[in-house]
Amino acid sequence: MTITPWKILESQYFRPRFRTDKVELPNGRVFEPIVFEFRSWANVLALTKDQQVVLVRQYRHGVQKVLYEFPGGVIEDGEQPVEGVRRELLEETGYVAAEFIQVGQLYPNPAIQSNNLHFFVALDAEKVGGQHLDEAEDIEVHLVQLDELIAMSRRGEFLHALQVAGLYQALLYLDRIC
Repeated sequence: MTITPWKILESQYFRPRFRTDKVELPNGRVFEPIVFEFRSWANVLALTKDQQVVLVRQYRHGVQKVLYEFPGGVIEDGEQPVEGVRRELLEETGYVAAEFIQVGQLYPNPAIQSNNLHFFVALDAEKVGGQHLDEAEDIEVHLVQLDELIAMSRRGEFLHALQVAGLYQALLYLDRIC
């Protein structure tokens, strides 16, 4: 059996970057999925020279909880993913790193979103200044040993699915799992 992409009959934007498509399915039925055209994102597992991971804690309104996450955010138009993640690490945490290695690229939710998540490992991160947060950001910086981060994930304290997927990619790169 061959899987066939849906035929787009019409697209209508109801807000910038939010659209409804009218599509014809391979079986001839018509369906109207919603697509979010978000900019791509980049996140980083930044390791300090003493092997601590730089984490952030922030409020996430969708679940109305404060979550641990990796630093990162939106890649601006015209910006390369590595440039975006360097900028986000510095703005959110005041840390810089000597080396950034892209260890993965994921689709956050390919059923309804068109963007990518680029995931990096940064080595030899060091604090060089304070945070420079956006007006809607309230972020705490936390340092934890990599083994403690893995334990946090096991205990259900590291719950953001994309962050856990990034952790997996980072652990593969760091040869911590097969």
